[in-house]
This record gives sequence, C-alpha cells and structure tokens, in this order.
Amino acid sequence: MTIDWLHFSPWSALAGGALIGLAAGGLFLLNGRIAGISGILGGMFFNKPERTNTWRWAFVAGLILAPWLWRGFGVLPGIQINASSVLLVIAGLLVGLGTRLGSGCTSGHGVCGLSRLSARSLVATLVFMAVGFVTVWLFQHGLH
Repeated sequence: MTIDWLHFSPWSALAGGALIGLAAGGLFLLNGRIAGISGILGGMFFNKPERTNTWRWAFVAGLILAPWLWRGFGVLPGIQINASSVLLVIAGLLVGLGTRLGSGCTSGHGVCGLSRLSARSLVATLVFMAVGFVTVWLFQHGLH
C-alpha cells in the first residue's frame, strides 16, 4: 500500500484524530460504551437483537459515511493497494482472530484503553505495534 504524500496534510490528520477522540469520548459519556470497532461490529451480528442496538448501526454508518463527507471539504489521499484479494482476505481473517484473542482492537485498546490508563490496553497496543512493525519489515524485505 502506498500513500499519496503530496496531498497529505498534518492538519487533516490532526482534525481526524480530534474527531476520533470526540467520537470515542462522546460514545463513552453518552452511552457508557467503549468505541472499540471490533466489539461494536461483533455486537451488531452476534448479540441478540435489542432496541438499544441502534447506536451500533449509527456508529458504523458514521465510519462509512465520513470519507464521503470529507470529499466535500478536501481531496482524499490516493491509496494504492499492492496485494492480491486472497492475501487481503487472509489478512482480514487474521486481524479478526487477533481482535478476539486480544479482547479488542486497536481502537478499543489504543484509543479508549490507553486514555483510561489501562495496563492491559498498553500491553495489547505494544503487541499490535510490534507485530505490525515486524510484518511490514518482513514484507518489505522479501517475504512476498
């Protein structure tokens, strides 16, 4: 995957980070829920249906609609994925397995857990990052 660095702006990254923080904080303050995307998605499909499930659908809809709304204000950076569909499916399944084993995803542990000073989330985030670094290094140096 490559990023179009000519259109990257630290201001848009700062705004995106602030919006993620506001969304995570708002969900916690208004709903008492952690904004962990894997938990939100899992609850949509694997929990018994309930009336209070609407917030999950609204949250995911916001995630999907946000890039389309951003296009009204600025240019989205170009992204090119240099991997086969099979590799992407395998990677997605491994990420899903990892979120189940780690009891959460990068948003749940990295954004929400660290802001709550959770030691478990600190360890999980360090493991996510270390595995990510090693994976990128391996694929950049001949394991593809």
